Amino acid sequence: MELVGKVVGTKMQKTALVEVERLVAHPLYKKRIRKVKKYQVHDDLEVNIGDRVKIESCRPISKNKHFKIKEVIGK
Repeated sequence: MELVGKVVGTKMQKTALVEVERLVAHPLYKKRIRKVKKYQVHDDLEVNIGDRVKIESCRPISKNKHFKIKEVIGK
């Protein structure tokens, strides 16, 4: 599974906090709503806050890390 998100935190070693935003329709009113989820991802590429990255699922690296950064899309 691949997701695209924005890096919002890099204070941990070899770990980045990535915020993934998606649009879903409200079940009753059908208005599109923004849902945001944050993932802890394994960071070998040394990304910076504000970078757009593509992340992919992988084997569990730690208790909370189940994704790794595949590529940096933009600054």
